Amino acid sequence: MTTSIDPALISRISGEFSALGAQMGVLGRDLELLRTQVVGGPAGAQEVSGAGVPAAGAEEQGPAAPKSAAGDQAAAAPGSDASAGTGDRAPDAPASGVPGSPAPTESTWPLHPIPSGVVPPGSMVPPAYVPRFAPAPAGAVSGWVAGPQGAGMPNAAAQPAARGPMPPHGPVPPMGAPMPPGMRPPPRSGPRVPQTPWWQRDGVISRLLAVAGVGVTLIGVVMLLVLAAQAGFFGPVPRVVAGAAFSVGLVAAGMRVFGRVGGQVGGIALAATGFAGAYLDVVAVTAIYHWLHPVIGFAVAFGVAAVGVALAMRWQSQPLAVLVVVGAAVLSPILTTELALLAFLIVLQFACVPVQLVRDWPYLHVVRTLPAALATFLFVAGAIFSGPAPGERPLLLLAAVAVALVGLVGTIVVVRRKPTDLTASLMFALATVPMLVVPGMYEAERPIAAVIAGVFAAVLLAVAATTLIPKVAAVAKVPGHTALVAAVAGSIALLETCVSVTDPRTLPTAWFLVALAFLGVAGQRRSGVTAGIGAAFATLGAFAFLNIAGPEVLASQHRSEANLSISTVVGAVLALAVVAVAVWGARKLPGLQGTAELQWIAASIAGLYSVTTATVSIGVATGAEDGFLIGHSAATILWMAGATAALFYGLRNIGKATAVAKLALGSGLLVTAAALAKLFLFDLATLGGLLRVAAFLAVGVLLLVVGTRYARAFAEAGANSRETGEAPTR
Repeated sequence: MTTSIDPALISRISGEFSALGAQMGVLGRDLELLRTQVVGGPAGAQEVSGAGVPAAGAEEQGPAAPKSAAGDQAAAAPGSDASAGTGDRAPDAPASGVPGSPAPTESTWPLHPIPSGVVPPGSMVPPAYVPRFAPAPAGAVSGWVAGPQGAGMPNAAAQPAARGPMPPHGPVPPMGAPMPPGMRPPPRSGPRVPQTPWWQRDGVISRLLAVAGVGVTLIGVVMLLVLAAQAGFFGPVPRVVAGAAFSVGLVAAGMRVFGRVGGQVGGIALAATGFAGAYLDVVAVTAIYHWLHPVIGFAVAFGVAAVGVALAMRWQSQPLAVLVVVGAAVLSPILTTELALLAFLIVLQFACVPVQLVRDWPYLHVVRTLPAALATFLFVAGAIFSGPAPGERPLLLLAAVAVALVGLVGTIVVVRRKPTDLTASLMFALATVPMLVVPGMYEAERPIAAVIAGVFAAVLLAVAATTLIPKVAAVAKVPGHTALVAAVAGSIALLETCVSVTDPRTLPTAWFLVALAFLGVAGQRRSGVTAGIGAAFATLGAFAFLNIAGPEVLASQHRSEANLSISTVVGAVLALAVVAVAVWGARKLPGLQGTAELQWIAASIAGLYSVTTATVSIGVATGAEDGFLIGHSAATILWMAGATAALFYGLRNIGKATAVAKLALGSGLLVTAAALAKLFLFDLATLGGLLRVAAFLAVGVLLLVVGTRYARAFAEAGANSRETGEAPTR
């Protein structure tokens, strides 16, 4: 017995009730017309009979019955005043055709007024509203005529009288007709059907049992290959042969069961167990018994995995491919923990790459990448902390390169076909982790580490740069999220390269150079990601620069002579270049135009510090006895010279009232205040003799020049404003 209700049946019942309601409304109107005839007397009855309802005996006379003049006029001209004029009558006016009768109102009308137009059978509401109490043509009863078999048919003569807005609900379809697209079926009634518990749903228990069977059976295969050998049961040959025969039998049984009704779950479980068992058997033959050369063993394992995923593609079953890879990857470390394990896991990773060309299987992408990347990372980390064994570092480097290369190729294959696949980009990021850790094994051999990191950075940044060149982007078709992963990983590798080829004194120079390149590309291509990477390198370079030439170093002559050198000068000059390029690029990047004031303030502070470091470093690097003092005196003069240049630029463009001119004036005044503060708070106490005199004279002369130019500029602006009638800009 079923508890479901047919929606079509409900729809038909609703339509029948709607049609019954419409017919009852017509009946009520006819009864009201009859009541007006009785109340109005014989004259009224005769007039109404000729205008709306046929007189006695008209039904038997048929079409040849005589009609009144009013009825003929209404039938001949449906759009005339006889049929449409009553709709504009005031509510208190008497009804047409019933002289002296009171006007019917909502209080006297028992039902909702039904128009005299067409009321199709099965309609929920009339298709259009017409004037109330409009007389129907002769021979019609409220817009209806006798149809075949006595059925009520709409009167065509009454259709032109229909006018007004359509009701909010359309007609209900006739019995047995499909529901129109614009209408929704009525809500179902009756008790709610309780939801089936998850453990009673179709296929849930069978899938759980199948997965459990795969795991238990594979553990049994591992026990046959390992524990039996440890206990001395059987010989190596019987164990290997038994494992191979058992795996082949499981695959054959799975292929036989899969084609039967309801055998998909069982067939997938049997086949997955067979392929994973065969893969483990090859691992045991190669890594435990050493019957096969490693190269041959890897090739055989690749063949087993390839056949397994090929069958999964034929059956269009992602679970089969996932179970094969997971079973082999999870249980392989039980058979061996040597470097051969990495090769077998990479074989699994590589064997599944062709699947990504034709199938969108994200779970397979995860399970094929995660075991190889995680195992390689653990092996490399162990070699870094405990020291690699002789000859182990090249093999680990090769494994890390293979994982990253297979991850890159697999990701490009996937995202070119499906650009929105974020799983592929995340797996690519995971595959790059071992390669980013590998340079740590060559800490004692920094040139080798620099070469490894540099080559890896070049490859990744080249992949990321494909999105910045339109012609290359159209060919490569690398989506933004993949390029972002490549850019971040490449930047980390480039960071390692800079650390490997520099010392603490030259490290800021390297990072500033990288930041300069990234910021320049960001401003040229309007790339926010590239600008963010450049800002990160600039920040790292600034911290490294402050570690060498911090404020406490610049304030002490002894510490300056011990830490500052030509490399500090180069770093300071590059810092100035980074500040200039950053301000230039920020004007082109979307979303940063509203932070111009903050940019100029930060640029002014960074520029002042870089100039001071450069002048003091140059003075110290000359080896002169007063080099430190000369550098500080020159720094103060340069501060004031920069402020003067900014103020002159702002004053030259003050009449234009541009934002850049205002920023230049604000920055110039800020730097002027800083120069005066340094002159009185530091130089006056530190400098001596002619250096102090030179600093004060230079700053004073520049202040006089700026003050004179400032007053003249605003005087000219005031004169121009008086001529034009505008207020001067200040």
